[in-house]
Amino acid sequence: MTGFGVHSEVGTLRKVLVHRPDLALRRLTPSNRGELLFDDVLWVERAQQEHDQFVAELRARDVEVFLLHDLLTEALASPEAREWVIGHTVSPYTVGPAMVDAVREALGSMDPKTLATHLTGGVTRAELMQFADDDRLAARSLAVATTVGSSFILPPLPNHLFTRDTSCWIYEGVSLNPMYWPSRQLETVNLGTVYRFHPMFRQEKINFWFPDAGSDEHDEFDIQSFGRSSIEGGDVMPVGNRTVLIGISERTTPQMVEILARRLFAKGAAERIIAVQLERKRQFMHLDVVFTFMDRDTVTVYPKVIDGTTAYSIRPGDKEGTLAVTAEDSFLGAVAHAIGLAHEKDLRVVTTGGDEAQQEREQWDCANNVVALSPGVVVAYSKNVYSNRRYREAGIEVVEIDGFEIGKGRGGGHCMTCPLLRDA
Repeated sequence: MTGFGVHSEVGTLRKVLVHRPDLALRRLTPSNRGELLFDDVLWVERAQQEHDQFVAELRARDVEVFLLHDLLTEALASPEAREWVIGHTVSPYTVGPAMVDAVREALGSMDPKTLATHLTGGVTRAELMQFADDDRLAARSLAVATTVGSSFILPPLPNHLFTRDTSCWIYEGVSLNPMYWPSRQLETVNLGTVYRFHPMFRQEKINFWFPDAGSDEHDEFDIQSFGRSSIEGGDVMPVGNRTVLIGISERTTPQMVEILARRLFAKGAAERIIAVQLERKRQFMHLDVVFTFMDRDTVTVYPKVIDGTTAYSIRPGDKEGTLAVTAEDSFLGAVAHAIGLAHEKDLRVVTTGGDEAQQEREQWDCANNVVALSPGVVVAYSKNVYSNRRYREAGIEVVEIDGFEIGKGRGGGHCMTCPLLRDA
């Protein structure tokens, strides 16, 4: 096994990428929280304490934890990395054509740590003026003239907290994901900088399933096209036996599932994709908020959603580059077959706990969004009392953490982790 790769959903977790709450969450307000995909503003200091508790539990289980801000800072020590990230972040479509040069110069004048902070936390008009040399920008740029000092020239990216979505490792390679909502699209550029330029990844010569680094096609980091065909890591689960589960959701389109499937098949990275169609609702935004693995043969599901899903298996077609799509009788039956169980009934299914109202409440509070540290050991929010009790009754060890603040972005331990190395 190389230094990076994710070969299951429950094998021992060795390395993981997380992002500690930072400047971006301090810039979350009642007026912008909806646009930034949060249901409420966070008490940031408490969110940091909760996240630190989460990281401490990971490290107590010998998981090597990497912080996104640290990796981005270290990558930005390279002039090539600085040029790449600034060039992909600052364009006429993000800041307006009159501002491109000034914003690029302002970002270029920052030291690596400060640049990393503003690439994740945003740049206000006042901060631009602080770093920009030209104080006549308001006379040249409509974007500057029509904004006040606290307005954002580059937006904060508070959803970096949920590192699962922006990139996802699928067996021996990684997908840098084109995100659905505009408020998350620049996250992919930051992760692209880390994977392309950080020495830890560069020396590994990692495989990129998306974008295809070896092709002559257009630049797939062109954020003008993001959202048309999108995929997010909360919908993607490599479950072993060269099979990948992918949710077709509020944020992952069938077109992008096809693109990724063709890439994986062409590279020999996967042999089967099980695509499951979900309702396009915020409370079911990704597959992993209604379904996750807890042990090799055990899953947690929110039955109100999973019981009514439609699933399809995608395999390589009879001609190169084509796909064969077949409908499945049952999503859970297809999952059972994919992981080597003889029958659907052999898959242990543990539902969200409580009566119907409590199940809805706990699903909203990420009860089904658990992350496995090893087979049969998961991290869950302590507030989901009924579900955690049900998991323990099924023989699962539940490591509880507080999630009163960090859960307000609608993500639990599964959402907050991007596994970099996980055993089969």
